[in-house]
Order: sequence, then structure tokens, then C-alpha cells
Amino acid sequence: MDIGRLMTEMGEKARAAARALSGATPAAKNSALQVVAEELRASEAHLIVENRKDLDAGREAGLGPALLDRLTLTPARIEDMALAVEQIMALPDPVGEVTRIWTRPSGFRVGRVRAPIGVIGIIYESRPNVTIDAAALCLKSGNACILWGGSEAIHSNRALSAVFREGISRAGLPVEAVQSVPTTDREAVRALLTLDDHVDLIIPRGGKGLIRMIMENSTIPVIKHLDGVCHTFVDNGADLDMAVSICLNAKLNRPGTCNAMETMLVHRGIAGSFLPAILERFREEGVEIRGCPETRKAAPWASEATEEDWGTEYLDKILSVRVVADMDEAMEHIARYGSSHTDVIVTESHRNAERFVREVDSAAVMVNASSRLHDGFVFGLGAEIGISTDKLHARGPMGLEELTTPKFIVLGEGHLRE
Repeated sequence: MDIGRLMTEMGEKARAAARALSGATPAAKNSALQVVAEELRASEAHLIVENRKDLDAGREAGLGPALLDRLTLTPARIEDMALAVEQIMALPDPVGEVTRIWTRPSGFRVGRVRAPIGVIGIIYESRPNVTIDAAALCLKSGNACILWGGSEAIHSNRALSAVFREGISRAGLPVEAVQSVPTTDREAVRALLTLDDHVDLIIPRGGKGLIRMIMENSTIPVIKHLDGVCHTFVDNGADLDMAVSICLNAKLNRPGTCNAMETMLVHRGIAGSFLPAILERFREEGVEIRGCPETRKAAPWASEATEEDWGTEYLDKILSVRVVADMDEAMEHIARYGSSHTDVIVTESHRNAERFVREVDSAAVMVNASSRLHDGFVFGLGAEIGISTDKLHARGPMGLEELTTPKFIVLGEGHLRE
């Protein structure tokens, strides 16, 4: 296989599809999405069979429980994908939305509207649901996409891509608007990263090694979706029952996700009453605790946290715990070790909540809520192409609006520049 030629041809087809898709009406795009949702439900049995091939290979390769969970398709998760497609369908079409218009003294008008970015290359690992979420968001926002999924989900991704392409074909839209790279060879990724004549944006979702390689080799702008070293700070005077439920949910709801809590910070003023009970709850749930000296006094069975632990995204039932003197020390810890993804404060103090929200520099800062809520579907965006930890163009869950770019229009009546 000539990978370079393959990727160039895919880029050419995607550019042509993007031009055709830019003129598609909201009704046509929504019709395609409705067919996709129907096809997902109708293909449930086939999708689970294909997914089982990936799960069997993953077990043989020694993938851990968290990664296998991310890889697994169940009837409920397939239904969630279909619902996400329908929620995207129900959202307003951002393409052509006028965000501002004004009139100049000479009478001509200037407007700013939303336009598709064009062709988006999406590189991701482990999660087959990304195939559907990304394709649906790109289609609705008028973008063509080229999808490269990792080898661990190759059968699932191929089956899901085929379902999506069948949907858009039946709706009469250009089928090449969604293309899945037919090889898991990373040379295809390197070739994709240099297609700057055809691809406008790269969005990676994966481990640090993959994203580092992409940043070093891409000649196309990249929006990073880095790891989630997410913190929950339990403040002095917090409602401790609320804090227990939030922290348990943040760690245990799905430990293998980027918005799961990896470090729990506890104000020294309430550590004595809070830590023994919650750490025992975590122990009962099979969570390994890696703590500071004060944490280990409350739970002698806990391991000692190392410097490396504070900055680690475990994606597993492992939790770092540190007792801090006050909110200043908590925010200093977050600034030093966090990944600017999601950080939470549990507090009854309005002043502390306001200050935490203002001073913690993350894509999402939450008050009295689980970090697991940081998600495009939960936020009402329909789905997300990922959670951007960058600051330019998009930050946080990337939904429909984040997949458009401003375009100026000028409306005149023969106006000339003097």
C-alpha cells in the first residue's frame, strides 16, 4: 500500500466533499443524521460482534480494565450514540448564523457569520464512540472529516464508519464527507499531518506520546486534547455529605475517562473528620490511595504519593490524596500539577467559590459538582469532538460552534474606497 498516495487521495476527496457540503441545507443534514441514528439502532447486533473482536484482541494484548471499558460497546452505549446524533440533529445549525452586523458611516454594512472550517483530520485512540460523535458534529457543521482510529478499535471503527456513510449516502449527501483511514499504520498519521493543501485542522485525542508526535510533525494547525489531571478540592466548611458523594462519583463513575478525578485535595481544617470515612469508602470500592504523610496517618494502608503521582492521569482506580493548609495551597498545587482540564471546589463559601472560579485556569472550573459532568453531551452540545485544553479558537468541549470559524460579509450598493 502506498500510504502517501492513499492519504493524498483521501484529502482530495474530502476537500471536494467539503465544498459540496457547504451548500447543504439544514434539512438535508438533519435528514442524514436521522438516517444515521436509525442505522445505528438497526446495526446493534453487528456492531457488538465487531466490537467483540477488538475486546478479544485487547484482552490478549493485556489492556487494563479501564482501557477495555473505554473500548466496549454495549446496547446502552450504542443507544447513547444514536441519542447523541439525534440531539445534534435537534440543535440549531450554526452555519450562516450572523453573530454581528453593523453599518458604516458611508452606508455599507459589515457582518460576521459562522462558516465551516473545511476539512478536519481527527486522530484518536481507544474510544469507538468518537467515530460517530466526530462524524455527526462535522456533518452538521458543514465540515468533511478524515478519521484515523487506533488499532485497538479497528473493527469497531470500521463498522461504525460504514453505518455513518450508509446514512449520509441514503440522504443524498456526499459520502466522502466522512472517510475512515483503512490502515492503523502510524505512517498514515504522519502523511495526514502534511496534507496542508487539503486539510484545515487536526484534532488529536490520545496519549501524550501520540499528541507529542502530532505536534512535532504537523504542518496543519492542531487543537490539543491533552490528558485530564483533574482535581477536587474539599474546602474548610464544605458540606461533607455532599463532598463524599461528589468525590465518589468523580472517581468511580467511569475511572477511565479524561474527566475523572485523579487528585483529591482536602483542607486541613476538615481532614480529621472527612478523610477516614471517605478513604475507607474508596478502599471498599477497590481504589488504591497514594497519599501525603497526613493522608497516610488517616489511612495507614495507603501508599506514599511520589512527586510523579501528583501529575499522573491514572485512568484507573488509583487516587492521589493531599491535605493542604488552605485554598491558596490547593490552587498552587493545581497550577503546578494540573493539566488545565477540569478542577472542582466543594465549598459553602461564596467568596471562596468565586475566587476559585476566577483564579483556577482550566477549561472547566466547577463548584459543588462532579468533574464527570464536563462533557459536551451533558452540557447540551449534542456531543463533543473532544475537550480542548488549548486556549486559542476553542477551549473545553468542542461542539458545533467550535467547528465553525468567523467569516466577514460586506453588503454595499456600489460603495468604493475613497
